[in-house]
Amino acid sequence: MTKIKNHLQMKCTEKKPTDFGRKTNHCWLFCLTPFVLLLLIFASCGDGDYVPKPKGYFRIDLPKKQYVLFDSTYPYTFEYPVYAKIVFDTEKIAEPYWMNLEFPQFKGKVHLSYKSVKENLPKYAEDAYNMAMKHIPKADDIDDERIDIKEHKVYGITYNITGEGAASTYQFFVTDSISNFVRGALYFSVKPNNDSLAPVITFIKEDIKHLLKSFRWKKV
Repeated sequence: MTKIKNHLQMKCTEKKPTDFGRKTNHCWLFCLTPFVLLLLIFASCGDGDYVPKPKGYFRIDLPKKQYVLFDSTYPYTFEYPVYAKIVFDTEKIAEPYWMNLEFPQFKGKVHLSYKSVKENLPKYAEDAYNMAMKHIPKADDIDDERIDIKEHKVYGITYNITGEGAASTYQFFVTDSISNFVRGALYFSVKPNNDSLAPVITFIKEDIKHLLKSFRWKKV
């Protein structure tokens, strides 16, 4: 490049004195052009791999954990968080002792349905299993864990459902294996995007686990 520059400068100096004033601007532009091209080339030559910024989500403020006892005319009791509310299920298809544990701040709810057991416990347990497995197409994984609280006759299984598009991320059932059966499922009234909801999902799962640990049967 130095040779090219020197050669071009020599060409410029060979002009007649009377032409210097008229030719100088064009000559310097011609001399600088290779350097401008080099700068443009170097500027465009970089790491071709573009790394996009990770998705950002709004910060979610989570309330302090505090629980109260639900004890009514229902055949079961449990503790639930103060930032949730009990809404009795009044839908046409609802059966006695059905309810929703709603989390208004997070647009989520845990639907609880009750069944009286009359030699049909295997069917109810199978139905709960099938309801959890329905989410396989959108789930990355489904982990199950046994519930075995012998002193209070609370037995069952939890289903932890992971995956960005899974409509329900946590389900469970509990029974005394004799007379009572309760199934629960966590849902959100927003389009499934469990990556952005991850902090809330984890937060509410802790509340459900507390609910199950405090779960008791009662005669009505």
